[in-house]
Amino acid sequence: MTELMLKYFRDKQQKAQTESIYDTQCPYCSMQCKMQLIEQRVITRKKHKTIGKDNPTSQGRLCVKGMNAHQHALHHDRLKQPLRKVNGVFEPTSWEQAYQIIAEQFTKIQQEDGKDALSVYGSASITNEEAYLLGKFARVALETKHIDYNGRLCMASAATAANMSFGVDRGFTNSLQEVPHTRCIILAGTNIAECQPTIMPYFEKAKENGAFIIAIDPRETSTTKLADLHIKNKPGTDVYIANAVMKILIDLDLLDHAFIQERTEDFDDVREYVSTLQLDTLAENAGVSLDDLYQMALVFGRESSGMIFTARGIEQQINGTDTVRAFLNLLLATGKIGKPHSGYGAITGQGNGQGAREHGQKADQLPGYRLIENEQDRRYIANVWGVSPEHLPRKGVSAYEMFERIIDGEITSMFVMCSNPVVSNPNANLIKKALKQLKFLVVTDLFLSETAKLADLVLPATSYLEDEGTLTNVEGRVLLREASYPIQGEAKHDWQILCELASILGKKQYFDFENAEAIFEELRIASKGGKADYSGITYQRLRQEKGILWPCPDTRHNGTERLFEESFAHPNGKAKMAAIPCQSNLSKPAPTEQYPLFLTTGRVMSHYLTGEQTRKSPSLAARDFEAFAEIHPDTAAKYNIQPNSLVRITSEQGWIVVRSRYSSTIRKDTVFVPFHWTENQNVNRLVADQLDPYCKMPGFKMNVVRLSPIDG
Repeated sequence: MTELMLKYFRDKQQKAQTESIYDTQCPYCSMQCKMQLIEQRVITRKKHKTIGKDNPTSQGRLCVKGMNAHQHALHHDRLKQPLRKVNGVFEPTSWEQAYQIIAEQFTKIQQEDGKDALSVYGSASITNEEAYLLGKFARVALETKHIDYNGRLCMASAATAANMSFGVDRGFTNSLQEVPHTRCIILAGTNIAECQPTIMPYFEKAKENGAFIIAIDPRETSTTKLADLHIKNKPGTDVYIANAVMKILIDLDLLDHAFIQERTEDFDDVREYVSTLQLDTLAENAGVSLDDLYQMALVFGRESSGMIFTARGIEQQINGTDTVRAFLNLLLATGKIGKPHSGYGAITGQGNGQGAREHGQKADQLPGYRLIENEQDRRYIANVWGVSPEHLPRKGVSAYEMFERIIDGEITSMFVMCSNPVVSNPNANLIKKALKQLKFLVVTDLFLSETAKLADLVLPATSYLEDEGTLTNVEGRVLLREASYPIQGEAKHDWQILCELASILGKKQYFDFENAEAIFEELRIASKGGKADYSGITYQRLRQEKGILWPCPDTRHNGTERLFEESFAHPNGKAKMAAIPCQSNLSKPAPTEQYPLFLTTGRVMSHYLTGEQTRKSPSLAARDFEAFAEIHPDTAAKYNIQPNSLVRITSEQGWIVVRSRYSSTIRKDTVFVPFHWTENQNVNRLVADQLDPYCKMPGFKMNVVRLSPIDG
């Protein structure tokens, strides 16, 4: 072949191959890792790969989910036009027709059943702008009190506990950069190695630097393997551990008396209560050794600095708020908060779990962590929105309680945005029954999820690659997600859908936004002076500074790296300690002859939440393509369960069928099932509907079941 011909073919190949780079950040966990999608076009084919991008939180790291996130965003099953159900079958329709149907149905339902017959179910995966706008949409465009979101099932107890103890809830009281330098770390009910993999290097560095790590978990996980001490307790007994450690700290006088005196209140109530407890009884009830409890107390009490991190393991219980507060008591009694390398971290689960709960999606909240029942807060937000405070609805009910209101006939229509409550809620059979009972159901999503399949109208949303906006990560760091990938089909941004629908409903003047930044500018004003103050944050600053930790009250402020250095957020500046009873008034499930085993649930590294997105990723689905039951071999033998065989798990609420997986490291009285699958593998079918009295968190992590083999 001549040199001229070679040059011809090289030139032709170069013309046929182009490369585009799209900045974005991961749509999954609360680390919100920055990354770039590289798209190569070769002739008529497209090839994609994702690489990490440097940032203050994950420092360019990605986990397997982030590296393959584009596979669901570019999946052929993406919804690309509105769908209307006609005679039980979905048919494509136009946006104009879809909006008209919604306006007609919403108007009719409110005329027949009252304004509060409409409900809104939001998400902790949408941007801050969209979370803010959804709360405003419910209260101004629909004028309904019924709005809540799926974060109620995830971070609610930690948020409530932090508010009760400290006066404000920000995921971490310190930045992640302090973790490697602390001397003692307690990981209470968190499996960060699988749920937030890119956070692990901070803890690994702490261990390298000599930190003593304590993990509390009924299972042995990739996280507990990092620990110097693994306390393998019975599910639901974490409050016994926290109270036992407090009693030992008091008995051995491992307290910071000056801090207790100057910066806390109600310590005497705690001391008086734990003095009535017997350590051997606490250890026995928790199923752990008294020696381990002493070691935990001695190390944490004696070290110069320490941090406590909690997650769903202790939070998703019907006494989750109390349990988190009991651990926060340990920080306060030893003065390990508001100081370098000492503090608290709630390991937020969902991508925008922090920001989504700050700006108005919760039934009782307004933007900036203001309270809807507080008259001063109502007046301020009403003024920002240009409405009368009297026209703002009052407090509604929590996420799960909205479905109970549907069953009772109080709610007759629902607007679901980017959530899949059929799979994520407890008592999943009741959720499906409630949604089928509605007069009218609208769902906005990327895919035809289990919830969307029940809808009368489905609206296609844009993905993380296409939808620009801010999100607030696990630290409380506000990040700007750039998103410039071409929109798929006729999909629209969530904020765009809300603005256009509000216009059809006659409320355009309150929702006249042209882009996400314009919404953020109003959010800044709405949050100003609130506990979650974003008013000093701008898109320009976020691009320059790669993220800012709130509160940030003005544009000259650098953001707040460490909370509570001088005072807590209660009016008197003090933290509130509380005597936390080991035996609450709640009826916690206990093993019986009929249901002899504890059931606990959680995640696996390759999947996220209900799995609707990750199961669309071939690379992730191949790693875990079905649910499983992790069982101790001795327990399996007792119930004739063979390895890798199908097993029926039954509770009072229902049953599922999953495959057995032996583990010699799980407690013999406990079964673990991940929650990323649907239908007969949906473990939430087994979960009871009791709720934490303070935050309305369901008790996902503690139920009782029986096992039976499936022959053949």
